[in-house]
Amino acid sequence: MSHGLIPVAEPALGEEELRNVVEAVKSGWISSKGRFIEEFEEKFAEYCGARYGVSTSNGTAALHLALVALGVEKGDEVIVPTLTFISTANAVSYTGAKPVFADSHPRYWCIDPEKIEEKVTDRTKAIIPVHLYGHPCDMDAIIKIAKDHSLHTIEDAAEAHGAEYRNRKVGSLGDMGCFSFYGNKLITTGEGGMCITNDECLAEKMRKLRDHGMSRERRYWHEVIGFNYRMTNLQAAIGLAQLGKIDGFIEKKRLIFERYNSLFKDIAESQVTLPSEETWARSVFCMYSVLIEKGCKLGRDELIAGLLAKGVETRPFFCPIHSLPPYKNNEDLPVAQELSSKGINLPSSTNLTSQDLNMVATCTKIIIGHL
Repeated sequence: MSHGLIPVAEPALGEEELRNVVEAVKSGWISSKGRFIEEFEEKFAEYCGARYGVSTSNGTAALHLALVALGVEKGDEVIVPTLTFISTANAVSYTGAKPVFADSHPRYWCIDPEKIEEKVTDRTKAIIPVHLYGHPCDMDAIIKIAKDHSLHTIEDAAEAHGAEYRNRKVGSLGDMGCFSFYGNKLITTGEGGMCITNDECLAEKMRKLRDHGMSRERRYWHEVIGFNYRMTNLQAAIGLAQLGKIDGFIEKKRLIFERYNSLFKDIAESQVTLPSEETWARSVFCMYSVLIEKGCKLGRDELIAGLLAKGVETRPFFCPIHSLPPYKNNEDLPVAQELSSKGINLPSSTNLTSQDLNMVATCTKIIIGHL
């Protein structure tokens, strides 16, 4: 950790990643061909319980590719949570469709299934549930709504690699699952993403679309307008090494969750709300996230500034997308708005030591006046 700062997130890289990258460099295959790409796709899909994996240049590209492959286009609507990173809505906008925003569940913070139904219109084409901060959505309820209205379900699992809903890994539950491998994710390729599906036709369609819409049989014959959304062999080399460590990373994330909960257990609920886990979920706690409540003597933003002054990096919850300039509307989505104003992500890297966690907790307690 540089300059004594405890980062909110950082990758855990080692000799295995270096060895794979060196092999890729020595092979000469450093662009979008090479043995690591196909192997990473196959093994990641298998890990998630899906039949096919299609790697992409980043997680946003994965979402866009999935939407285009499912035929989402101008005039359609796609229901998304308002409390998520903006790329979920942007990917919908790239297709010409309109993102329609739904509120969050007050307990586990993902999209509330009860708030989805009221957003469905005759223009709705799909739902994108986001497994926020590593906690799964209530997928049975969401998939039932989708089936009742003949809608597609695309899981945004950018922060939830290996998370489980009723003993099944997320990403494999809907029509498609989309992942990000950005540097702050559970496993990383630097940049990069992946679509997984059990539908062979969708997988083939996405492979063609990510490579400029070029025919797989005839070179430089472009049958549709496609994109340059390919992952490089160098990225896949890192990803494959990371995938071999994923279960260890998840266990460390869950230990961090348990340790923080123990350190904060004496703080009153009127001051700080700790993250929870539903009985049907196994979260990977991509971020350890808490809510600074009204009973606390200072606000969330003051805590962020105070912790940074003590060498602890944090980040606030996402802004509700419906409050941002490109999508601003006058809807009242009260749960998401309240969560956004209260939420803070504490350092959650798998590289953190017990000493680091103790320091974060102690500094937090001092700043909020608990110690």
